[in-house]
Amino acid sequence: MRMMQTRRRFLTTASLAGAAGLVRAPPALAAERPPEITLVRIVKIPGDCQAPIYIAEEMLHTEGFAEVRYVDRPGNALPETIARGEADFGLAFATDSVSMIDRGIAITVLAGVHVGCIELLANEGVRSIGDLKGKRVGIPGFGTSPHVLIALMAAQVGLDPSKDIRWVVDASATQKQLFIDGKIDAFLGLPPDLQELHAQRVGRVVLNSAVDRPWSQYFCCVLIGNREFVRANPAATKRVMRAILKAADFCAADPARAAQRLVDGGLSPRYDYAFQALSELPYDKWREYDHEDTIRFCALRLHESGFIKSSPQKIIADGTDWRFLNELKRELKA
Repeated sequence: MRMMQTRRRFLTTASLAGAAGLVRAPPALAAERPPEITLVRIVKIPGDCQAPIYIAEEMLHTEGFAEVRYVDRPGNALPETIARGEADFGLAFATDSVSMIDRGIAITVLAGVHVGCIELLANEGVRSIGDLKGKRVGIPGFGTSPHVLIALMAAQVGLDPSKDIRWVVDASATQKQLFIDGKIDAFLGLPPDLQELHAQRVGRVVLNSAVDRPWSQYFCCVLIGNREFVRANPAATKRVMRAILKAADFCAADPARAAQRLVDGGLSPRYDYAFQALSELPYDKWREYDHEDTIRFCALRLHESGFIKSSPQKIIADGTDWRFLNELKRELKA
């Protein structure tokens, strides 16, 4: 085990050192305040799209964190884990984050990290979102991310998600397996399941949030932090954000080495699937896109569909903080 950890650390360091030109620290780093705390805890959930939080590990040590701890939790427990103080940061769906802020959960959205990691996969009988009317759509449960996102997509084309879609909740198998077995007509997929199904030529892509409007114009996953941690530790928060956004740059510039890092660290089962996912995901939009506009878009759609009660303005006022992002945009221009 010791040899394995040493090998992984060597591979990580060598990979990041080779990309020094992409992730070089700004000259002002040495003059900044050190982090108020030297331990940072980040929620660990499955998915190749989560690559920046793992690629950032060595960068976080460079930023002054003596210990980087990954807290293993299922994705649907991520915001609550952070709000309860069991972890400090994590990547979450923007829609999930808005819903949590509406419920008064103590999280703060800090930045969008990447666009489009989800695809709506369907059988040959579904060629558009409108064709979901009367079809069986698999979800892990009502109120979960897939349910909410598909409902928003359906409502946008004039369907009534509560009446027009036959929602299927079946705990006996994953949505991917139910789809393969023909027990559902469509479901929302994530890496690496998407890459596996594409390789097997199973299903057709009805919507790809990385390229299809309006979803491709907004961040899919955002960096959230524990509200009290962000308030009490501004220097640490900025340093965490810098490491993760630089890691996103690294994923965009060198997906091959980023994918190899995931595989070497035991974070992804197959290099080819990881490389494909990282190559296709837009990790380079965090400087270009309007982060607040993502929260506004999600809040508006969720409010219109009855999933939240708060207005977009209230969600933004209560649950976002763009100070650090604006500073980092100026610092990390290259």
